[in-house]
Amino acid sequence: MRRKNRASDEAEINITPMLDIVFIMLIFFIVTTSFVKEKGLEVSRPSNAPPKEIKQTKGPIVIKIDANGNILMQGRILEHGAVEANLERAKAEKPDSPLIIAAHPDADTNALVTVLDAAEAVGVASVSVATTKQ
Repeated sequence: MRRKNRASDEAEINITPMLDIVFIMLIFFIVTTSFVKEKGLEVSRPSNAPPKEIKQTKGPIVIKIDANGNILMQGRILEHGAVEANLERAKAEKPDSPLIIAAHPDADTNALVTVLDAAEAVGVASVSVATTKQ
């Protein structure tokens, strides 16, 4: 008897279906990643230019009345006659801002009435009165 050459009869692994599956998965991943949108924040780097002075156009106008009856606006003591002019200037800078009067509980009522009269004369739409701690 003759011996047959078994090398030609050996089974080969067919990798064509495996390559088809790999390419289909590759196409699937490419398509799905194109729809993903990442969210992020735009960050602007600070420049070397000197800082600009920003005028605050929002926020309340605050007038304080201390225990002695002194009227203070932005850290300055105002005369009773100058309250209206200073309030008018502040309203021109911040036209829609409310007025907050922070009065000390022991303050003179005359100072409060002076500020309320000035606010009415200038035309401030919203006036709030608050008390400060002693």
